[in-house]
This record gives sequence, structure tokens and C-alpha cells, in this order.
Amino acid sequence: MKFSAIPGLGDVKSLLIEAARSNHIAHAQLFVGAEGALNLPMAIAFATYLHCENKGETDSCGTCPACSKSNKFIHPDTHFVFPLRSIRADEDRERIKAEMLKSWRAFLLEQPFADLNDWTSYYGGEDKPALISREESRDIIKTLSLKPFESQYKVMIIWQPELMHSSAANGILKILEEPAPYTFFFLVTNAADKLLPTIISRTQIITIPLLGDELLNEYLIQQHNMEATQAARVTSLAEGNINFALKLVDSEEVTDAKQFTDWMRACYSKSYGSLVLMADAFYGLDKLSRKNLLKYSMNALRETLLHISGADEMSRSQGNEFKLLKEFSKVMNTEKIEKSFTLMNDATYHLERNGSPKMIFLDLSLKLARTINP
Repeated sequence: MKFSAIPGLGDVKSLLIEAARSNHIAHAQLFVGAEGALNLPMAIAFATYLHCENKGETDSCGTCPACSKSNKFIHPDTHFVFPLRSIRADEDRERIKAEMLKSWRAFLLEQPFADLNDWTSYYGGEDKPALISREESRDIIKTLSLKPFESQYKVMIIWQPELMHSSAANGILKILEEPAPYTFFFLVTNAADKLLPTIISRTQIITIPLLGDELLNEYLIQQHNMEATQAARVTSLAEGNINFALKLVDSEEVTDAKQFTDWMRACYSKSYGSLVLMADAFYGLDKLSRKNLLKYSMNALRETLLHISGADEMSRSQGNEFKLLKEFSKVMNTEKIEKSFTLMNDATYHLERNGSPKMIFLDLSLKLARTINP
């Protein structure tokens, strides 16, 4: 993967390239970003640049033998560690790991901006917790004890290190602090607060921000041939999360203001029969559509708060959507919005952990009804 495959983030790219060109690369770097940030692609692009045999001023060449291997995620001096389901004692661990590595490479080729849920769904482990086992620390040390095969550098990319077993995390502390020459650790996390302080203290932090609305909107129009109106709606929902934006592009429809308005009207009027029917309809949606509805609803609450605060110039809503949310703001206040947002956020959490969609939605609706119209 080249830097050019990653939209925007020019400052971060320049920082990494300058470090490589001046030979001042921290031996352990922590690529930190919120969910949807492009920290894994950035770490991979940096590894590609380090291995490139014909480095340019702003990117790897993309055509040399090293780049050709890196673009397929098979360069022998770039190693990946990533969360997996637990491997049972009666399974052949080496065979399972080899199969998973093959799946991992295919996954990155197909979904370069994907997240952990996408990965576990890809290899069929969505019903089992994914983690980085204690055995991995021994594998990391063994792998890095060998000399590079082709490149001057060896790169170990650890994705989601917050999911490392505590003994695995402790097991790599020494090599993380004192790796062999020209050996680099790139740790890629969406939850730095869950990492051991001893790991954070041994790394240089590289912060990867989410994409701005303008850049994401431009990317959707240019790379996915979206109409400007649809791109704007997707951008508003995605809030800089390019992975979520691409899922919205692929979905049949994007949740619109009418769905939210009908739901809120039923909550306000305490039309319990309608809410039961809506819960049935919610159950019939796929996972992405459920997530879209709650995501849109939380965005709508934020827009409503802007109306209440007199900050309409900061609003993303337009046209009829703007009018509907402005009307909704007449029955809301900051306390109601805060409680409603918390309820929706909690519902999202329970859905992601495979709670019953129908029960979650109906429970949420009843609580919203009591909040919006006590």
C-alpha cells in the first residue's frame, strides 16, 4: 500500500517520510486513532516506504520488487500480529495460523479500511472474542531474532494491541524497548487508554485523525462516483469514518430524516402500538441498517442541540431535513438531548454485542418516550 492510496493526512505522511529520509525513525511507534481512522493503512504504507528500493520524495515507487510484495502483503520483512479467536488445544496451531495469515492478506486486499468487526466476520469468528494470545509474544521474539531476508529493515505491525493477553503484552516489553538494529514495531490501536502504561511509555505516539467532511466528501465523489447530494448525506452520517462511509455507499439506502422523525413522533405521542411495529421492522433490518438508524439519530440529536443553542451556521442538515430538526428542537432541551443520546449510545453498545434487536429497540423507544415527553 502506498501513501497515495490513503486520502488526505498529508501532515502525518510528511512526518513519517521525513523521519525515514533523515534516518530518525523511532524503533517503536504507536499509531493512535479513533474507530474509522486510517492508522492501519498508514502503518502499512510506512512499512512499504521503508522497504521500497526506489523511494521518492513523497511516496514509495510502487513498482520495485519490494513494493510489489508489499502491495500483496507478502513482503518477508513485514510481519503482522492481529487478534484471532482462541485456538483449541486439539487444533494444529501452526496450520490455523498459516490459514489465518492467508485470510488476513486477502482481507487487507479486499477491505483496506476495515475494522475489527469486519475482520472477525471475514474469517467467521464474530461469535467468539478475538484476542492476541500469550503464545504470540514468543512468536514475535522468535521472528525478530532472525536477520532480515531482503530489506534493510524488519517491521512488526501489531494491530489492536489493546487486545493482547496481559502475559503477551508483558512478554514483549524487553524487545519493544531494545529491539535489534533496524527493527521497528508499529502498534496500531483504536483504544490507547486500554494499553499497558509500560507499552505506551516505550513508544512514540503518531496520532491519526479522522478525515474532515470536505475531504471525505471529495473522496466519495471522485473514487466512488457518488452524486454530490448522496455524498453529502453519507459524509454527514460517517463523521470522518471512511470505513463506515464505504458501507453506506454499498447499502441500498441511507437512513433519512423521515425515519427518525416518524420514530420521534411516535415516542413523543407515546403511540406504543406504533413503537411495537417499529421494533418489528427494526428486527427485520440487517446489522448495517440498524447501525445507520441509530447513527443518524445521534447525529440528529447533535443537530437539534445546535438549533437550540442558536448555532445553525454549524449545522450539517439541509433543506427539508433542516426544517424537520428545527421543529423537533421545539420539544427538546439540552437535558433531554443528553439523556436521549446516552440511551441511543447504550443501545448501540448492546447491539454490537449481539443483544436482541427487537427488545433493544423497544426498550430504547419506551425510555425515549419517557424522556422526550415525561
